[in-house]
Amino acid sequence: MVKREVVILRLEKLKEYMKFLNSIKNIEKEKYLSDPMIYGSSERFLHLTIECVLDIANHLISDLNFRKPENNRDLFEILYENKILKMELKESLCNMASFGNILVHDYLKLDRGIVYEIIINNLNDIEIFVDIAEEFI
Repeated sequence: MVKREVVILRLEKLKEYMKFLNSIKNIEKEKYLSDPMIYGSSERFLHLTIECVLDIANHLISDLNFRKPENNRDLFEILYENKILKMELKESLCNMASFGNILVHDYLKLDRGIVYEIIINNLNDIEIFVDIAEEFI
């Protein structure tokens, strides 16, 4: 059984971060790229969002007694193997896990335009993951 309180807390934080990221969709790209307060906070909230998704996936895998993941991408492979995720969502979340590493470790080379595009075009996959995770609490 999923540790309900732990997952609920992470889902609440995830939704809080997503609310901020969704508000960025109302900002023109030029303004986003020129304002360090906007792009800096967006990068941080995207990083926190990804961390929440990884934590939730780890809890689901552990609580459902699936095999131990070898890395963050493997979290979503395991959920796919066990028919929790569909292929397209698995691929998207694997890419998100990899991008989380870029946010944390390659921040000097970070392309802010790519971050903006991810916020504009790819948050729906995280929302789908939230819906799936909520089925287990």
